[in-house]
Amino acid sequence: MVNLEWYRTFKAIYKTGTLTSAADALFISQPGVSLHLSSLESYVGYKLFDRTGRKMIPTERGKILYNAIAEGLKILEDAEKNFQRSTEKHTPTISIGMCFETFQITLEQYISTLPFNVIIRFGEYPEMLENLDKGILDLVISPQKGSYPNITYEPFSSETIVLVGGSEVDDSEFQQLVKQKNYKLAENYLKAQKWYGTTGDMEHLFRFWQLNFGNFPDFRPNYIVPNINSIVRCLSNANGLAIIPDFLCKKEIESGAVKLIWEGHKKLENTLYFANRKNTAYEKELDLIKDLFKKVML
Repeated sequence: MVNLEWYRTFKAIYKTGTLTSAADALFISQPGVSLHLSSLESYVGYKLFDRTGRKMIPTERGKILYNAIAEGLKILEDAEKNFQRSTEKHTPTISIGMCFETFQITLEQYISTLPFNVIIRFGEYPEMLENLDKGILDLVISPQKGSYPNITYEPFSSETIVLVGGSEVDDSEFQQLVKQKNYKLAENYLKAQKWYGTTGDMEHLFRFWQLNFGNFPDFRPNYIVPNINSIVRCLSNANGLAIIPDFLCKKEIESGAVKLIWEGHKKLENTLYFANRKNTAYEKELDLIKDLFKKVML
């Protein structure tokens, strides 16, 4: 027996022209769209689309089928809308890109209170900004800007990249060297310590070292952990050093579990931006998310 959802999917592909756009329109995965289409093609016994790159071009049989079902499907969809209770009205889905640690510190605690659906995506900032421009994401929290003319950037906070250590670290020798502005010996002192880092991400360490010592570090961290929040937990009430954004360990510094050792004789600061498309249908939803970030970070 034919599944009505197969026809919905067929119509979405026909109208949007790609599997990806159909998936976005239906709020389902692309593999789900492909499965519906292949099931319908098997049921009717004909190929309904020709695939040319990413574009889906309807065959003659596909055009005939669309003309046959379009009106009836519209009637069913209208009936569904008219009889749907107000509490079951369409709920928008907002896709947000940010780094994993930022999500844990900020939005994670509020996610269940949001009156709309949310998809959180993690990744590299250039890739997330590209996906924002393509319409795959609706909002990106980023310390970087891209060159996309349809994206607007709103600065809302800043972060300072700092040297931190566990509360058990004895940094008196290092502080004396810094006070004397003997940065070469201070650098040698730091190289001799135990360091924490994250998998595949040395950007903070490289930039901080280059800015304050004029070269790149010639060592690798002793302990590689999954993310910056793991570093903070490992450092708490223990030994070891790391270079991380200050807002990710603010509570631990205030409680004394982690020690702020040095901001650098030249501060490394990043501005954080809300990035979204200039024309968006979700302005109200994005404003609510932005307010939550400001509540936590300002």
